[in-house]
Amino acid sequence: MRSDRGKVSIRTWCLKWISRSFSQYGLFILLMLSLLAIWETIVRMGWVPSFIIPAPTAIASSLIEHRRLLLSIHLPATFMEVLVGFGLSIVTGIMLATGMHMNRSIEKAIYPFIVISQTIPLIALSPVFILWFGYTLWSKVAVVFLIAFFPIVVSTYDGLRQGDPEQRELLLTMGANKWDIFRKLQVPLALPSFFSGLKMSVVYCVVGATIGEWLGGSKGLGYFSRRMSSNMNTDAMFAAILLLSLLGIVLFVLIAWLEKRFSIRRHESKRKVG
Repeated sequence: MRSDRGKVSIRTWCLKWISRSFSQYGLFILLMLSLLAIWETIVRMGWVPSFIIPAPTAIASSLIEHRRLLLSIHLPATFMEVLVGFGLSIVTGIMLATGMHMNRSIEKAIYPFIVISQTIPLIALSPVFILWFGYTLWSKVAVVFLIAFFPIVVSTYDGLRQGDPEQRELLLTMGANKWDIFRKLQVPLALPSFFSGLKMSVVYCVVGATIGEWLGGSKGLGYFSRRMSSNMNTDAMFAAILLLSLLGIVLFVLIAWLEKRFSIRRHESKRKVG
């Protein structure tokens, strides 16, 4: 009896989720399906050679054919590079942004270097990282970190600077010190900018991991797509690209979900205090 109720509740939740998703993204879903149908038709009619752009059904078939290799070896390798690089980017970004906000001298000394780090092409630095770290995880993590920490630093630093002067003066009159103002006023106001930086950074992490694997890797989705490209196996190459895109989308949605949950809890705590 309980199992039947559980099945009904799960089915009801799934139907509600599908209905809610279609109401929000119905136009996107219809447009995507239309584009896929047009894409399939163009390739099937021979207007575009399949070795240049394979049909969506051919990509799906290749994904199924190579599912064990892609899902058990290359996807976990890329995910690990993204995860480690993203974690290091978060820690470093928060520390640098906080330090620059707290100390003007640190900002003047470090901020130009942060900007300069983004002007150097990653393609030029990747061989250097391979020379330093070899064909290991850390050569790819270095590329991921270099491309991903910048949005977190800039967005967090800009968010910390958005403190309300009136609220700051109010806290000062109530006897708050610099740390109290930072913790109770500036950090909460910086959270929207911080999460925006996280959402940009996590997508850049996937790009950085792909670049690192392309230039010097022995496994990963970027390495697999490069190998398939050299073999003119465009179906498998696009299958790897599809997984890379899905990985970026899932990570982006996860950060957006965390942002929403954190915002709900924050509003609930404000109501309780009020």
